[in-house]
Amino acid sequence: MIQAKELVKSFDNRRALDGFSINVPKGSVYGLVGPNGAGKSTFLRHAAGVYKQDSGSILIDGQPIFENTAVKARISYIPDDLFFFLQASQRDMMRFYKGIYPNFNLERYEKLKEVFKLDEKTPIRKFSKGMQKQSAFWLSMCMMPDILLLDEPVDGLDPVMRRQIWSLILSDVAERGTTVLVSSHNLRELEDVCDHVGIVHKGKMLLERSLSEMQGNTVKLQIVPKDGDALPENLDILHESSTGRMKTLIVRGTPGEVSAIAHASEPVYFELLPLTLEEIFIYELGGVDYAVNEIIL
Repeated sequence: MIQAKELVKSFDNRRALDGFSINVPKGSVYGLVGPNGAGKSTFLRHAAGVYKQDSGSILIDGQPIFENTAVKARISYIPDDLFFFLQASQRDMMRFYKGIYPNFNLERYEKLKEVFKLDEKTPIRKFSKGMQKQSAFWLSMCMMPDILLLDEPVDGLDPVMRRQIWSLILSDVAERGTTVLVSSHNLRELEDVCDHVGIVHKGKMLLERSLSEMQGNTVKLQIVPKDGDALPENLDILHESSTGRMKTLIVRGTPGEVSAIAHASEPVYFELLPLTLEEIFIYELGGVDYAVNEIIL
């Protein structure tokens, strides 16, 4: 569905994207994660057709996006920094969107009044940040997009509204095959909704896999070695910590592979634990010198 190969984009001699590649399958919910300044928002603007790359390619269903009206009509993009016309109300923006997007569904717009319950006559700029996000989602969901691009989408929303909006999005994924590409620092939330994840670092794709594959290829091993501090050989260790004799290791490998290696060392005790997406993110980036450092004050 969305494919980028060796994408490069520079601003004032700084490369925001530096050979970035990604493959977002049709009908997936793809989570784009990475540290601040990694290039996530820059890539989303390319996927929305806002930016033109310096080199490389980005395609939707094999078609270029930049200045391609037919492709852009299938895309809805909700940036972190929202834009509305200065004095526009919700009703004004609905009329504007309806005139631009051929699939805008007025019947759905009326039904979603029951969900968002915003005053349609009040200028949107007078809404709170959370209410402006609701306004953006109300309009976006009525565009009936094939592709939904989201940058920190539920930031500022209360827990009930967050759940409501994700419910609407996932219903469209299930019923219409909508493809969702979402960038967020809320990794716990992404873990609940995404089926694919890409970790971005310094303008490059560090790692991209299905979430189940990613969680199945990195494990937490707690082990008490038989011989003091001697750890099992042949483990691809991303991180190590100790509490007394207990060693906690973050290890790249399948549970079966890691368990077999640990068992062969005849430890006093060992146990495998699943990793959260947040832990995978932290320890994968720790391997490229972006780790949590202990600072002595």
